[in-house]
Parts: sequence; C-alpha cells; structure tokens
Amino acid sequence: MIPAETEGPVGSSQGIVDYIVEQMAGAGAISARRMFGEHGLYCDGVFVALVCDEQLFVKPTEAGRRIAGDVPEGRPYPGAKPHLLIPSERWDDADGLAALVRVTAASLPAPAPRRVRGRGA
Repeated sequence: MIPAETEGPVGSSQGIVDYIVEQMAGAGAISARRMFGEHGLYCDGVFVALVCDEQLFVKPTEAGRRIAGDVPEGRPYPGAKPHLLIPSERWDDADGLAALVRVTAASLPAPAPRRVRGRGA
C-alpha cells in the first residue's frame, strides 16, 4: 500500500480491473490490456474505457451520456481528453454498466485492421 502522503498516481489493482470487466460482460467480449501501467478496456475490440488510479473513465459519446446520466467528467491521465468518470458505487450495477459500454462501443469507430508486416525487403 502506498502511504497517504505519497503524491502521484497510485495505479489500479488487478482485482478492480477484473471486477469491472466482469460487470461489463453483458455488453459483449470485454478485455483489458495493460497500458502505461494502467488498463485500457475494450468491447468487441473497440477501445471504450480506462481504469486509472482505481477509477473508471468511459469514452464520452452522446449515447453514453444519455445512459450515464449526471456523472462528472475527469481526465484519466494528464493531457487526456475528458472522459465520463463512473463512480465506484455504480460498478455494482452490471446491467447499467453493460448498457453504457454497449452504446459507447456502438458509437465509436471500429478499430483499424492491423497491418501484417512482411518478411524482408
């Protein structure tokens, strides 16, 4: 545990990430990938959210805002665009979280196909 007087990012425990992924499962194929010491969350291959410093940040979309309702915005890391900051007390609502993630993923562009690197020149 990091002492309270320590400044800077805390990071997110794997247990928190696993719980959020489990709660979002009704939205589709949910996966988490480590990114810069934190976690990016994907729904059916679409990047939809971040878990940073034990907080859930969902990419803002109009459809997502309608489902999320009155939630604050926050920046998951310095220089990031504002995201919907979903309070931890709402993580237990699996159906609500799944609905938010489902509409967010549907509102975002599909991931670009990965380029296959050729061998040699």
